[in-house]
Amino acid sequence: MAALIAENFRFLSLFFKSKDVMIFNGLVALGTVGSEELFSVVAFNCPCSPARNYIYGLAAIGVPALALFLIGVIWNNHTWNLVAECHKRGTKNFSAAATFLLFGSIMGRAAVAPVTWSVISLLRGEAYICALSEFVRPSSLDKFPAEYGAETLARFPCKDVPANLTRFRDDVTRRLRYESQLFGWLLIGIVAVLVFLTKCLKHCCSPLSYRQEAYWTQYRSNEDKLFRRTAEVHSRILAAKNVKQFFGFVALDKEEKELVQEFPVEGVQPSPQWNAITGVYIYRENKGFPLYSRLHKWAKGVEGNGPSPEGHEMLFLAS
Repeated sequence: MAALIAENFRFLSLFFKSKDVMIFNGLVALGTVGSEELFSVVAFNCPCSPARNYIYGLAAIGVPALALFLIGVIWNNHTWNLVAECHKRGTKNFSAAATFLLFGSIMGRAAVAPVTWSVISLLRGEAYICALSEFVRPSSLDKFPAEYGAETLARFPCKDVPANLTRFRDDVTRRLRYESQLFGWLLIGIVAVLVFLTKCLKHCCSPLSYRQEAYWTQYRSNEDKLFRRTAEVHSRILAAKNVKQFFGFVALDKEEKELVQEFPVEGVQPSPQWNAITGVYIYRENKGFPLYSRLHKWAKGVEGNGPSPEGHEMLFLAS
């Protein structure tokens, strides 16, 4: 029984490790849902005034979505790899397909939070009702009093209307909520189709088998973790060495003393080495052997950024 439980836990660990991007996107979506709910409760307050309603309603949907999109672009490592690539090497070695894949990866990941925000806002309907209530044609409402116009319709989201207009307010609210939720469900459907087509296109155009692609993903994840961990230890030991040289001693705890003794650091990596392992990387092969990252390419001593007669570059961006 214990072995079965351990095996199940091991399976779940491997599953979630292989689905880290999906889980991250799910957490981003859940966080966005919670933020939107909190915003609707404590911050959303329709002005119920002609002209202002439309601007406020669109801003309540669009501005947070734009902010979330920009945050997603900033947090994406591909963004800064692209900046480093353009700064150090330019884009002359990128084909149109590689450029499209790179921007698609950046924009796709950054769009998770803003799309979630927009969908939840549309399904709730408050912002849509606020924005468009004043544009409802009075003639479309059965027996709507002629003395009331757009100014009165603009006050419908606030429920501050004469008693004889309560029925019309309910009709307008119901109609606009229906339209808002319809657009929300359509947006969900469009996004789902796009995600499905993108996944199909990715696997159809990939030069790698499914198993090799999974191995590449595992390699990049492990390389990144080991690189970050080693860089943290290296920088700590180097800092301790420099502090000791300045003061004549360095105050280290037990763990740090063990690190200094176990991993002696003699120097630092020159800038050309850092530049060689920094930037956008597209899967390539050299003499039939795969190179899974810029660090792997540097370790193998492969020079240059573009394809060579003995090297074959495959235009498949790391996800």
